[in-house]
Formats: sequence, structure tokens, C-alpha cells
Amino acid sequence: MASLADLIAALPAEDGWGPPTTTETTLNGVPYAPFSKGDKLGRMADWTADSKSERGGRQQYQRNYRDQQIYGAGSAPVFAAPIAEDESSFSIVSREPTKTRYGRGAVFTRGGRGQRGGVRTDTRGGRAQPTTAGRRGGAQSYGYDSRGGRQSAPRGGRRFGWKDYDKPQRNRDASINVKPDWKLIEEIDFNRLAKLNLDTDEGEDMDSYGFLNYYDRSYDKTTVKSGEKRLTAIDRATYNVTTSSDPVIQELAEKDEATIFATDSILSMLMCAPRSIYPWDIVIVRQGNKIFMDKRENAALDMVTVNENAADAPHEGADGTKDGINSPAALAEEATYINHNFANQVVVEGDSKVEMPHANPFYNAAEESEPPASKAYKYRRFDLSLSEEEPMYLIVRTELDAVQKNAISGDDQHLTIKALNEFDSKAQGSGGALDWRTKLVSQRGAVVATEMKNNSVKLARWTVQSILSKADVMKVGFVSRANPKSNDKHVILGVIGWKPRDFANQMNLSLSNGWGIVRTIADMCLKREEGKFVLVKDPNKSILRLYEVPAGSFDDDDEEPVIVEANDEE
Repeated sequence: MASLADLIAALPAEDGWGPPTTTETTLNGVPYAPFSKGDKLGRMADWTADSKSERGGRQQYQRNYRDQQIYGAGSAPVFAAPIAEDESSFSIVSREPTKTRYGRGAVFTRGGRGQRGGVRTDTRGGRAQPTTAGRRGGAQSYGYDSRGGRQSAPRGGRRFGWKDYDKPQRNRDASINVKPDWKLIEEIDFNRLAKLNLDTDEGEDMDSYGFLNYYDRSYDKTTVKSGEKRLTAIDRATYNVTTSSDPVIQELAEKDEATIFATDSILSMLMCAPRSIYPWDIVIVRQGNKIFMDKRENAALDMVTVNENAADAPHEGADGTKDGINSPAALAEEATYINHNFANQVVVEGDSKVEMPHANPFYNAAEESEPPASKAYKYRRFDLSLSEEEPMYLIVRTELDAVQKNAISGDDQHLTIKALNEFDSKAQGSGGALDWRTKLVSQRGAVVATEMKNNSVKLARWTVQSILSKADVMKVGFVSRANPKSNDKHVILGVIGWKPRDFANQMNLSLSNGWGIVRTIADMCLKREEGKFVLVKDPNKSILRLYEVPAGSFDDDDEEPVIVEANDEE
């Protein structure tokens, strides 16, 4: 019997085990690449690879490195696509500069001034971020200032959306305690308010009281280089009497001169409600067919807020303590103090002044130890009628602060005087504001644009008050702390004047929308029975709520409203 070895040797070579020996390089007409056990299996598509270079010596991800991981890439030149053209001969016809990259950080050149979709360079040398630039020369959040000049992003500025999940929720308290016996009548969100519209006239003067001193024009020339002027405390008697306590309004109401009565402070808050962030409230009283819009004693809307609309507004504990000088309540008190003294300081007191037909209705020389401040109270009437069959008029008490001679015609121009204040450009809640001492002269447009963004509701209210009083010019001073760590000494860095309606156009402020809000709230109250109502701004949402309250609801309410921090979600 033949052995197993003999049987194997007798088999033909082509019938052995394993693939047949061949010199073909195709498999059914399709070329295939040789393989070996040493080849590494790569990925068809790697979506997890890090395409950014990282610090610490980690190898940078490159296209050549990726290609080396592909199966058979080193020994399969048949799969390489032939180069159709020589890319080195390619040239760009456009004259615009191209994007270039140097080193570890991405640095891009801008493709055109004011161009939409440009690229800004991070001042920290990091990756460049795209911007959504507007029209040529427009004010930008980053990239360009309001005059069209280039402007770099501030170092250490807030990156929107970065770790927002890790920030503590900062809820605000309501400006007034809503009691269980209050009846909710209406709830209106700001989106509905923004759609209201009512065109009205420019108003007519009913009567004027008080007097006005002349404005000191030397403050218009005040700059950091020419010398700062210290803000001084000047004691003058000023008044902020609510609507129903005003003797002139009471007299006009008895004569049936209008249906709605209010002060410019209350009316401006209502007309600018969609811009507000902090809580506030307005008391509305219906007596017969008349509506009186009042405020409570020490109401929140009497205070001048600071950076209320900033993306990262001031909050409690900014300085490590609840009552720090950069908390919302402390900043509001400081801003109110500055506005009071600034308006008194920039006027020239003396015999040269403009007297109104009637004396100040609130000043009593026998009771006051201080002289009255330069102030004129103008009572003006506006037509809010929707038809001639149902007329509706509104009377508002407006205020003027000073008067100046027109440089060309020599006529008297009525002024309103306000003051913006800087507390610390590097502190939390500054809203990315520029340093006024170095930028107010060279980049005034950028400074004003930042204030429009951070203090939208405050500037809108000042503008509405100026338009209601028919002021010719609105003077705005820039007041800063002498020392950022102390809030008791301040200096005046400059004063800028605007025509109120021109400034309203710059802020995209619609007066017709404000009148529509006033008329809508008044109609809600006129549809109800006689009584008292409270309009409350929700402390944490963009919602207004109208409550009907029983008589005597505020007799035992001695709590003072608190200005509290802004919510990051808004």
C-alpha cells in the first residue's frame, strides 16, 4: 500500500491547496492592490479626528498623515487620480487680498471695509471668528465702530454662549408684592406690545410753570486733555410729584380737558416697556371716565438704572458682598445722585433766566430751606383719538432743565440735561464698555454705540421725555468715577448734545408704537368698573400683567422696591 506521502507527491501541482499561482493583476477586469499583514486598516471616513492644532506638542492633523492610514495607499498608485492641471499656474483675477494662515494661530486679512460676512481677528491670537457686518460704515458689535473705522474686540470680552450652562440662575424679585386678592385682568407679552401702533400729533402746550437758567457752554468744551471738571453736590429743591397729587393736573381734570393724565417719567416707562429688563409697576386709577397713571412712593421707575440691557448686566455680589458698590441697587442710587447734581452744576445761576408764566407749583418758600432748581414744568396735551366720534386726549406733565441761545439765530432753545455714568470698565457688568478717558475723544461713536446697547431703555426714556416736552436739544454728560474703586467722587469728562428726534431715529425708537401701548392699556382700564389697577412688569419674563386691586391695597404697603440683577436668559 502506498504511503500518504506518496499519494500527496502523485497529485498534480495545480490541484494543491491555496490560491493558484498567477501573474494577472486584475480580478474580473478590476485592478486590485497587493496586500500584506503589515498594512494597517484605516477608516473609510473619520469624523472624530481633531482638525485643529493643539498646544502641548500634540501632532498636528494633516492631509498627508491621513492618507498614510488608508488601506493599500502606499502600494496602489493605480487608484491615484491623474492631475488634470498644474495648480501652481493658477492665479486669482480679483484684486481683493486672499486669506492666509501663519503659524499656530489663524490670522486673516479682511476682504473689504464694511463688507458683509467679514472676519475679525481675535486679539488673543486664537482662531478668527466670522462677523456679520452690516452696511458700509454702520455700527458693529465687533469689527467696526459707528464711524466705519476698524475696532478690535476687547481683550477678555464675553463670548456669547460660552459656558452659559454653567452660570447660576439669577432670578429677580418683583417690584411689588402681588397679593392673593388681586384679580388678573390681562397678560401681554412684549412681542404683542411691539406690534401696536398709533399715530398722533406733536401735542399742544396747555400751561407752563417754573423758570430756566442758562446752560454753561464751557462744559461742551470739557475733555480729558483740556482738564476734567469735578462733579460737585449742589443742594437745590427738586420734585417728582405723582400724577394724582399734582394740583395743576387736578385742576385740568376738573375742567374735563382730557381723559388720560400722567407724568413724563411714568409715560416714558410705559412707552418704552418692550425695552425694559428690570421689574417696575404703575398704579392706574379710574375715576369716572378719566384715567390717572400714578407711581408709588420710592417707585422703581424713579431710579436711574445702569447697564440694564447689557448682555452680562451687574448682579448682586459683584464685589464679593451683597451691598457692593457695583451691585444694581448701589449703581442705581449712584446714577440718580449724579443726574441730580449734574443738571444743577451745568447751569449758570443768577438774574439772567427765563421765567415761565406761572411760578413753580410745588415750591413753598416758607417750608423749603433750599432754593428751587432750574426747572420748567410744561403741561402738554396729545390727541389719541381713533375717530372724531370718540375723542380721547392725554395730558402729560413734562420737564425742561435749562435754556441756551441758538448760535445762529440767537433764539432761546429749551434743553433737557441727563448724565451717563461709568463705574469701572474692567468690572463685571460693564458690558464691554470702552475706557472713556482714552476713547471718548478718539472713538466717541463707539462709546455712544456701546451705551445705546447697554442702556437702551434708559436712553429711550430720556429721548421720549425730551420729545414730549418739545425740547430742542438733549444734553448728555459723561461722568466717571475719580477712582473706580470708590463711588463718592466723580469727574465730568465731556458733554454731547443731540436733537431728540434725530437721536430717536438712531436708536430705532418708534413714538407711534409707544402711543399704541398707552392707548391699549387705557382701553383695558376703561372697559372695567371704576377702581384701581396695577400694571406690573414680570421680574424674570418679558410680560406685562394688569391686575385689578381692591381699595386700600397700598395703605399698609411700606415696602420699598429693590433694583435687582438682570437675568442672563433675556
